[in-house]
Amino acid sequence: MQRTRFGDMACSIARTLDVIGEPWSPLILRDIYVGITRFDQLQRDLGISRKVLTERLKWLVDKGVLERREYSRRPPRHEYALTAKGLELCDLLLVMVRWGDRWTAGEAGPPALYRHHACGEISHVVPHCSACGRPMRAGDVDVIPGPGAETEPKPEPSGA
Repeated sequence: MQRTRFGDMACSIARTLDVIGEPWSPLILRDIYVGITRFDQLQRDLGISRKVLTERLKWLVDKGVLERREYSRRPPRHEYALTAKGLELCDLLLVMVRWGDRWTAGEAGPPALYRHHACGEISHVVPHCSACGRPMRAGDVDVIPGPGAETEPKPEPSGA
């Protein structure tokens, strides 16, 4: 089955999903973020097939989100590290964690806590406006066309 190419859409959400929209990718990034960096460790922690893990790691390396580093020559072994691009994607994951903790954690509570380095407190991520610093939620913004917006409407699908 052919996978839809979201990367060609004039939409930052679609382009991001093209990189990490497959369900295993954010979980792989999460594991690498917390220090699970070697193939066998990732495979064991996630319970993912070796074939799928190999494909996802290659995809994330090709997209510049991860880098593959050799840690042993005999036998040849590699581990994975977040690039700057990948670390910034983890910011997105922290926002997802906040939503998941609020809406899906249940009575047991969140499965992980996040301590802020600057103040040492257990906290959660709150998006804020880069211009004024105030909290920024979906209801606080208007979406307007940007310089990369499509200028021509898409043609109607045939047979509609």
